[in-house]
Amino acid sequence: MSGARRVRPWLRVVLAMLGLALLGAHAPAHAADYPDRAVRLVVPFPAGGATDLMARALGQKLAERLGQPVLIDNRAGAGGGIGAEAVATAAPDGHTLLFATMGSLTINPSLYKNLRYDPVKGFEPITLTHNTSNLLVVHPDVPARSVAELIALAQKKPGELTFASAGNGTTSHLSGELFNSLAKVNLTHVPYKGSAPAMTDFLGGRISMMFDTQSNFTEHVKAGKVVPLGLTGRKRSPAMASVPSISETPGLGEYEVSLWLGVLAPAGTPKALVDKLHRDIGAVMSTPDMAEQMAKAGIEVRLSTPQAFGQLIRADLAKWAEVVKRTGVRLD
Repeated sequence: MSGARRVRPWLRVVLAMLGLALLGAHAPAHAADYPDRAVRLVVPFPAGGATDLMARALGQKLAERLGQPVLIDNRAGAGGGIGAEAVATAAPDGHTLLFATMGSLTINPSLYKNLRYDPVKGFEPITLTHNTSNLLVVHPDVPARSVAELIALAQKKPGELTFASAGNGTTSHLSGELFNSLAKVNLTHVPYKGSAPAMTDFLGGRISMMFDTQSNFTEHVKAGKVVPLGLTGRKRSPAMASVPSISETPGLGEYEVSLWLGVLAPAGTPKALVDKLHRDIGAVMSTPDMAEQMAKAGIEVRLSTPQAFGQLIRADLAKWAEVVKRTGVRLD
């Protein structure tokens, strides 16, 4: 027994050193060695939506800069939570990244009781990439051509008008719930697993309206398939200069839902890799052709330091907790 007691401390040291060695084997020792294989960019929504399209534009150019493929991995569900969890639990070696929406990081914590990732402790922020706004559109069969007319119609038909969202807890969901609260109407929420399937039913006339990323509707507006009523952000968009902000409607001056997107890595990713990715993503997003491509869809390129991105996440967590409390949102 005395011999066993003498061996155990050494055994613990050996096992600890072995564990550290194995952990170190997962991550390149220096940024110069990174990446040594394909990088996976997790998009927490289905293919075909605005988030997916922005991620693919970024991924294509980032692959050229990194010298390795950037594979888009669509992980839809739980308002972006499934994709976020997949990255939070991935190896912190820079080869798995999250293309995060504001909703998946700052709204979900107020809606999901058993969230299996921490939006602050579970990730290393790298940079913001995009800023945009949702657009309120109605199907042409809905007899409303302004936000004021829509409110009047909804007040006459409580619960009859429906709005589709990309899922519970997404900004398309909260945009509608905040509208319900401030306009004092009762629009019925119909959640989907992403913008693409929601768009299908909306364009088919099975849903009255949507609040979703402006870029999703650009071509449909031009074709007359949907009627734009208002933007959820404070500012009008150069891509749709004639469409007012919802906040311009009398009685809705407090209404605002501005959207951001950005890239994060799992917590524990070495600082050298975070710094390299920050530089490379910033260089890609700063190119004139990327800015032009995004502007045509009503999307603004928006970069930040990792520290500023982390501060924004913490600030918006508090902001959306208050909105959720105020609107009384419950998961369907």
